[in-house]
Amino acid sequence: MADYWRDAPPILQEFLNYHESILSHSAKTVDEYFLDLRSFFRYLKRRRNPALEQVPPQEISILDVDLDFVSKTQLSEIYGFLTSLTGGTKSGKAEASTRARKCVAIRSFYQYLCLHAHRMEHDPTQALQIPKRRKSLPRYLTLAESIQLLEAVSGPNEVRDYCILTLFLNCGLRVGELVGLNVQDVREDTIRVLGKGNKERQLYLNQACQEALQAYLAVRPDPKEEPRHRNALFVSRNKTRLTTRAVENIVQKAVAKAGLDPKYSPHKLRHTAATLMLNNGVDLRTLQDVLGHENLGTTQIYTHISDSNLKQAVDANPLARVKKQED
Repeated sequence: MADYWRDAPPILQEFLNYHESILSHSAKTVDEYFLDLRSFFRYLKRRRNPALEQVPPQEISILDVDLDFVSKTQLSEIYGFLTSLTGGTKSGKAEASTRARKCVAIRSFYQYLCLHAHRMEHDPTQALQIPKRRKSLPRYLTLAESIQLLEAVSGPNEVRDYCILTLFLNCGLRVGELVGLNVQDVREDTIRVLGKGNKERQLYLNQACQEALQAYLAVRPDPKEEPRHRNALFVSRNKTRLTTRAVENIVQKAVAKAGLDPKYSPHKLRHTAATLMLNNGVDLRTLQDVLGHENLGTTQIYTHISDSNLKQAVDANPLARVKKQED
């Protein structure tokens, strides 16, 4: 449980615990639900109480939000909240993706109260329309840039960090999946991965991954003094399981040393693995299984990247600029 959850009233804590314990959503997802709903409740309190209009939102407590308060929510209030959102864009309005995410959090909260907890009869989000997100292609490294990134790995934890990047670029793991790996998950040529919703999948390890893992396991610190971290595959110099933030720092450090765009994150390396596989003959259904996507539609976005590459290939033909001579 995040430290700021102490600001959550019981009705919100109940909802967050449901997503974390029953639906097995990641801590990051649950935290985002909390932050989005906290901002929504603060908006409602200011809207319903004129005395709070001059109070900065961050100073408004939501600890008194209860069933009676949320039961009064109107659809117009939700749309008012979305309209009030401001962001860093030139227009001052939040991105559609941000508004869509907040819509999902609000709708999930009221659906929980109506359909699962049976504490409300009317769901104010029933007719809520989610803002359309602008579909953007995932950013990814080229093959040459991927090799450049691997060659940039150095430092006292070079063997470990090289292994981490190799798994990201070859297996397309999520960062949460990587930090959750245990030593016993690694077999000779396979690795057991625990994905979203605690769904297991088995991935085959290519030669690069096998060699990187063998090299790392030979030098991996043994966290005997830390029973909670004893099984962790990737450990820090303090012999504790690497955190998500620590892995993000490892990637950022390697990206900077390779001279690549600092926006490349572990998730961009997952995109890279998916794109490289698709462009080299892996079919969409197989890629879906490798990535652990529940829906094929999520995987299909990579076909747009492949289509883009096909267009570039055609445009690269020297005949592309040959025109018919006029008589």
